[in-house]
Amino acid sequence: MPAASPVAGRVAGAPISWGVCEVPDWGYQLGPEIVLRQMRELGLAGTEFGPDGFLPDDPRAKAAALAEFGLKAVGQFVPVVLHDPGHDPLPDVERAMEGLVAAHASTVIIAAVSGVNGYDDRPVLDESGWSTLLGNLDRIAAAASGRELVATLHPHVGTMISSGEETERVLAGSRIALCLDTGHLLIGGGDPVGVAQQHPRRIAHIHLKDVRIDWACRVQSGEATYTEAVAGGMYVPLGQGDVDIGCIVAALEGNGYAGWYVLEQDTILAGAPGDGGEGPDPAADVRASIRHLLAVAGDPAATSGPSTAGA
Repeated sequence: MPAASPVAGRVAGAPISWGVCEVPDWGYQLGPEIVLRQMRELGLAGTEFGPDGFLPDDPRAKAAALAEFGLKAVGQFVPVVLHDPGHDPLPDVERAMEGLVAAHASTVIIAAVSGVNGYDDRPVLDESGWSTLLGNLDRIAAAASGRELVATLHPHVGTMISSGEETERVLAGSRIALCLDTGHLLIGGGDPVGVAQQHPRRIAHIHLKDVRIDWACRVQSGEATYTEAVAGGMYVPLGQGDVDIGCIVAALEGNGYAGWYVLEQDTILAGAPGDGGEGPDPAADVRASIRHLLAVAGDPAATSGPSTAGA
């Protein structure tokens, strides 16, 4: 784990902020050269791997690709089916962990996907499914610990664990740590501030997102799908939405959190930024998020640190 302070040395990126996503037909997919270069120019200290195919498959080549841009490997989002008793998720997770170990990363981030492409629909878990899911989470946590990694469960819209109640059931029924995604938990009807304040010691990783509550409510009501909401601008730079980032950071830092703050602003691109369109500008949005995070954290770099690099 990185040192507990300053926060500026623990701010990482994720390719999804540049529109790079594992969901088929998500949008225009930028290559790693431009994404990693912009991450480093913005002063980010590290990054998550992104979806399969974004970086080289070979673990050592993956690590080398990040090192070329001076970025530390942070972790990997691994979507796996956990609730099906006829499916063993551990082999897929172990393959991901091989790459994380080779790249000297710290965290494997598990999402309990439904088994259906995308995040717009999901089945309902019965008691047997819950038992299987919780048991698989404990198996994954033990396997990660054996490789000196930390396994975390990521509540995520459209997966089997998305709401506040489902997150609480995972915390009560398994030993796995939590990846607090401030946006997904809010969209799923949960309270990210409450989770940060009530369970700070279970949080081993964080995805910092800010969300427009009007769009979140439309997703909750079924008026809009998750994909439609992302395309419509549900995610915004930190400080421009309805998530209290300052309270969350204060709760974590006040309880000794020493992990990464991974900036994620889920984005769908129609084409390459700067091609004359009016779409999102990922670098500008990430820069704004860095500035807000460092400001609410009271980090001295808020006015002179990474957020000004490459500006």
